[in-house]
Amino acid sequence: MQHEDTIRDIRRRCRMAMNGIASASMRNHGLSYKLNFGVDISKIKDIAARYTPDAELAELLWQDGTRELKILATLLYPVDGFTSEAANRWVAQIPNQEIREQVSLNLFQSLPFAGKLVKEWINNAGEDIRTSGYWLAVRLMLTKKQTEDICVETLSFVFDDAVSGQVSLRNAALLFLKNAGKQSPAEAEYIIKNLTKYKDSDDAVLREIYDSLSFEFEFYYDR
Repeated sequence: MQHEDTIRDIRRRCRMAMNGIASASMRNHGLSYKLNFGVDISKIKDIAARYTPDAELAELLWQDGTRELKILATLLYPVDGFTSEAANRWVAQIPNQEIREQVSLNLFQSLPFAGKLVKEWINNAGEDIRTSGYWLAVRLMLTKKQTEDICVETLSFVFDDAVSGQVSLRNAALLFLKNAGKQSPAEAEYIIKNLTKYKDSDDAVLREIYDSLSFEFEFYYDR
């Protein structure tokens, strides 16, 4: 009953803060939810601050199809109580790119075993899980929480993913490669070597992939 009352109160606050224009815009850009109030992230964080972090409450919010409740779940799950089993269950239930980014930022990147999850997820056979793995890896590299370099040579799918027709997967893999190449000149050289075949491709997208990474590394190491 306690959680039912809390969720009812959360829904009321989300409804009061709803933004129909933002909701329609997200829907037009392919972000599909069972229900979307269009509340901006800063307001969602304000709503989250009203409640005590609680694992059971967060699980209930996560299972809901409402955008704002899913994001609130990532803010209200106590990090020290979130297990690797829960992480593997949640990553398989991520519905879209927005939730992928929010759960990586608000929860996954703070887990003490996040580095282990990265290694498992970016070698997973599932494209959606690999996409989440790349995003989490980038978060760890940007926040300096990745305690050891990720060897691109050990990754099974990354170069295929970098040219995938699945846009979210391709973007995630490319962002990962961009940051992984900054671990060392040797890593950058290895990445470019594996993409050189696209340098003069008739496909503009493939050429742009090579050119953008090549430019990124040249600028980074020549500055």
